[in-house]
Amino acid sequence: MRVFRGLEGAAAMHGGSAAAAGCAVTIGNFDGVHRGHQAMLALLNSEARHRGVPSCVLTFEPHPRDYFARLAGQPAQAPARIATLRDKLSELQRCGVQQAVVLRFDARLAALSPDDFIHQVLLRSLRARYVLVGDDFRFGARRAGDYAMLDAAGDAHGFDVARMLSYEVHGLRVSSSAVREALAAGDMPRAAALLGRPYAISGHVVHGRKLGRTLGFRTLNLRFGHAKPAAMGIFVVEVLGLGDRPLPGVASLGVRPTVEDAGRVLLETHCLDWPAGLAPEGAYGRLISVRLLHKLHDERKYASLDELQAGIAQDTADAQAWFAARR
Repeated sequence: MRVFRGLEGAAAMHGGSAAAAGCAVTIGNFDGVHRGHQAMLALLNSEARHRGVPSCVLTFEPHPRDYFARLAGQPAQAPARIATLRDKLSELQRCGVQQAVVLRFDARLAALSPDDFIHQVLLRSLRARYVLVGDDFRFGARRAGDYAMLDAAGDAHGFDVARMLSYEVHGLRVSSSAVREALAAGDMPRAAALLGRPYAISGHVVHGRKLGRTLGFRTLNLRFGHAKPAAMGIFVVEVLGLGDRPLPGVASLGVRPTVEDAGRVLLETHCLDWPAGLAPEGAYGRLISVRLLHKLHDERKYASLDELQAGIAQDTADAQAWFAARR
């Protein structure tokens, strides 16, 4: 999948040719790339093949609601983030999307009128031949644009417009909000049912404060990169990317209240088994994926490092028992 940044990057995906075929595009945040998103992407890919053009996802970073929450001085009103941009793009690629355009959501983009969005983004930059949106899609400044306006523009400018209705699983509407609610509740099976896969976070292993090895529990550290992850707490996990099979582990996703107060979100994973062929320092820089399978409890602030060490030991024992019960 080819990834382009900004409107200039979007225009560049056509190679500068005025005769370029254009694309079939869908627009949205796609946080989590859940089963509703997957159904939409399958339809997009089918329509793209039918027209002989590439499928394209237009998405935004930061989330528009992040931008408006900060603008209002109320960052707490921003939605929790399900996935990092890396994981979102990875899932889009897995779903067969051929191109992704990431637009920075800023004051300039927020001020575009619906008509300007259609002309500058859909027509001039993307050269859209087909546009697929969700049933609640709004666009342009003050969310003034709606499906009827987009459909009329399609008639006027020669691109097809389609709308996909809500997707349900067992009578439950699948949405990013529903996934966030499941993750916030620690209901990992429900989150997996909505996502169509276990919830996972990926990234390159980075160096930390090395406190884990001091306490006897070496950890793999991943930065989440967003201040409000949809899931927080202590989890039973599996680690992919360090061997030929998933490795069982226990992980903490959060701000580590016992050891720092910077508010930075970190995913720290202790593997219950370490690959025989991997040196103790061999994971640094490796790209891994951590599946969060079962929540043990929320983050806790311990009174001392001794209490923290005991707490980690108990979490490790609980994770081992969880895996043992499923063998």
